[in-house]
Amino acid sequence: MDTMTQPTVRDDGTPSSFSASYAGVVAFMTVATEGSFSRAADRMGVGRSAVSRSVQRLEDQLGARLFSRTTRATSLTREGELFLEHCKPGVERIMQALEEIRDLRDGPPRGQLRISAPHSFGRRVLSPLLSEFRVSYPAVGIELLLDERMPDLVSDRIDIAFRDSRPDDGQVVARQIVPLQWMVCASPAYARRHGMPACVENLEQHACINRRLTNGRLRPWEFKVDGVPRSFAVQGDLAFNDDALVLDAVLAGQGLAQMPAFQVCDLVRSGTLLACLGHSAPDDGGHYLCYLNRRQLPKRVRAFIDFMTPRVRAFDLTCATDVLATRNVTG
Repeated sequence: MDTMTQPTVRDDGTPSSFSASYAGVVAFMTVATEGSFSRAADRMGVGRSAVSRSVQRLEDQLGARLFSRTTRATSLTREGELFLEHCKPGVERIMQALEEIRDLRDGPPRGQLRISAPHSFGRRVLSPLLSEFRVSYPAVGIELLLDERMPDLVSDRIDIAFRDSRPDDGQVVARQIVPLQWMVCASPAYARRHGMPACVENLEQHACINRRLTNGRLRPWEFKVDGVPRSFAVQGDLAFNDDALVLDAVLAGQGLAQMPAFQVCDLVRSGTLLACLGHSAPDDGGHYLCYLNRRQLPKRVRAFIDFMTPRVRAFDLTCATDVLATRNVTG
């Protein structure tokens, strides 16, 4: 394995070729992030040869190869992985400092926002609000990424994540914006053929449609029975890894499912779906808005939070309370 050599350092601790080193580090990290020299050049707005020269000079200074290059792929060497691990926190701090200084200037929020959300919440709640946000903040670009897993806000370069549970990460601020409610529903056609369960123990007599989580497990059905929270691993012949597919199967009369209330309330109000087991509904969870714990949030992040929070709260996400109280539902 090659041994990294140290660049010449002046008496004040500054590398003798700091500007070249920094340009090389930026080019190196961009290539590592994008996975290719061409994509890195596009992102940096320079030619591919310029990126290659910057990385080559950095490798010459370090006396080590950072990338393995073939005609088909570019990958980090072991030295490259080690160098990336050490450089990443420092460069991210520099970029954050530059961003914060720019935000101190007058002017509207600008730049790119990367937002992560679960599929059903992103489609049902966030997506309809994005065009309104863009009208108010035209200089802010939006990239909405739908993913069931909680992203790493740093490595995935996510500015804001919406989640259905509080993440266990001390670096992440998690603000509950609205409660998360659950409803067990079936189609009228299914109810006519099979009836509806009067208690949670009756679920074993019904066709239950399950939701597969990203960890490979089936999501348990949550209830509160005689004041005690209980989880049920229900049996069923159907399982999907997407809430929309679960809903489609319920609408087709293929069984019962426990789904987020915001996804089905309008359908229950209209009679398209029937709700049951309302007396055993679990305690409300929470929809959380998550972002990195920073001393100063970029203007565009703050603008998005301030814009979305009241509008999401105004969205009918706590409709289960109203629906179960006003409709004649089973249980």
